Amino acid sequence: MTDHALLLVNLGSPASTSVADVRSYLNQFLMDPYVIDLPWPVRRLLVSLILIKRPEQSAHAYASIWWDEGSPLVVLSRRLQQQMTAQWTQGPVELAMRYGEPSIESVLTRLAGQGIHKVTLAPLYPQFADSTVTTVIEEARRVVRDKQLDLQFSILQPFYDQPEYLDALVASARPHLQQDYDHLLFSFHGLPERHLNKLNPGHALDGTGDCCANASPQVRTTCYRGQCFSVARDFAARMGLADDKWSVAFQSRLGRAKWIEPYTEAHLEALARQGVKKLLVMCPAFVADCIETLEEIGDRGLEQFREAGGEELVLVPCLNDDPQWAAALNSLCERAPVSL
Repeated sequence: MTDHALLLVNLGSPASTSVADVRSYLNQFLMDPYVIDLPWPVRRLLVSLILIKRPEQSAHAYASIWWDEGSPLVVLSRRLQQQMTAQWTQGPVELAMRYGEPSIESVLTRLAGQGIHKVTLAPLYPQFADSTVTTVIEEARRVVRDKQLDLQFSILQPFYDQPEYLDALVASARPHLQQDYDHLLFSFHGLPERHLNKLNPGHALDGTGDCCANASPQVRTTCYRGQCFSVARDFAARMGLADDKWSVAFQSRLGRAKWIEPYTEAHLEALARQGVKKLLVMCPAFVADCIETLEEIGDRGLEQFREAGGEELVLVPCLNDDPQWAAALNSLCERAPVSL
């Protein structure tokens, strides 16, 4: 059977490091109502204010980590696509980006034109959030509706607790953890608190910062913060790490809203002040290295850590195109439930 396509979807990237391309990308990204969940007029005003200075700052950051082949996120996602082509035997393997190119619309339209009727849609996010998973699914729905495409979807669900994913994550990171180090920090992408409260009103933190240790399965299904702590706990258990050997923080804040804590920037400084000299940092909200890992942690995070008294910060690479990860992703996609 060769009529069942696999569509991998990642976040996206500017087309280049030019300020104009970065501005265009940021405008598309930030105007998504699942990213900034405010009424359109307020969102438009806020994003317009952000776009006064942010594109130039972000263009400089992108330029500092850009590869000869292009955006690291896109290049690494392409490499994963190549790995998956050997794994997925049911049809073609395609790659799309939620923002930027190749767009979900262009890829789905092309697949339908080739006579494809079944697509497994694979948002490449281990944990659930409206600003990642939901927006990918809704964009696919919009394309099918607006273009009147005859496509049936299976959708990869968040896989933060799936053994194949966790085993691949541990295997890829193990060589780094077999070296001498003082502490392992899991730095996840942050979210505004209101994103979590909107899905689960009144969902409270416990004393450790983990809000889902005793939560119902229904709540855990949509609680990003709880799923992040779950990944960290499961990873630590598989590696046999003592409780004081690892911690969790959240990075990439934007604006003045209350975001989930602890904040990575402050936590890096706190760890250094506590005497941590060699720090390992993993970013399991991402499956491919990108500006948030390479620049925010690998460059700025290192500088912050050293300024606070630390000595060495080692960024553990994301899963990227690791063969065990590709095999795990194939297994997860093969059993993705039918939806849309």
